[in-house]
Parts: sequence; C-alpha cells; structure tokens
Amino acid sequence: MKYINANKVLPEKLIVEIQKYVQGETLYIPKTKTAYLKWGTSSGGRRILDRRNDAIKNSFISGSSIQQLAEEYYLSTETIKKIVYSQKK
Repeated sequence: MKYINANKVLPEKLIVEIQKYVQGETLYIPKTKTAYLKWGTSSGGRRILDRRNDAIKNSFISGSSIQQLAEEYYLSTETIKKIVYSQKK
C-alpha cells in the first residue's frame, strides 16, 4: 500500500481537524462504496465465469447430467448443482 503525506493532498484546516482525533498514526481512508468494483470486473474474470456458467446451465437444460458436467468442466458435482439450480440469470 502506498502512503501519501496528508500535507501534500489535504487542506491545512482539514489536517488540523483530523489531528483532534489522530496524530502521528497511519490513517486509512476507504473508498466510497460506489468506487469499488465487483470481483473480476476489471480483469474480465467475472465475464469468463459467467459465460462458463451459462454454458453449463444450457447443457443441463439440454439433457446433460450433473455428473457429466462435473467431469467435462473439472468441477465438483456440488459446484455444478449450485450453478444449474441458482436463480441468477
């Protein structure tokens, strides 16, 4: 984690106010909730898993068994069940 000196980025009045609560300590200021991305959003990992899960669901609907899908996708039968029985798209 990279640290930034508060004197370089915050107004003096704000630093004085913060010093009423914390002095000489490392202070973490979290991102706003809207600034967080869900897992895999920026890397594309989420999209890849969504496509895989859609393919698994479609194969299940077309008649493939849970066991066949587990072997084909190298996943446990419990994981396949979670995918095919989930209510999400």
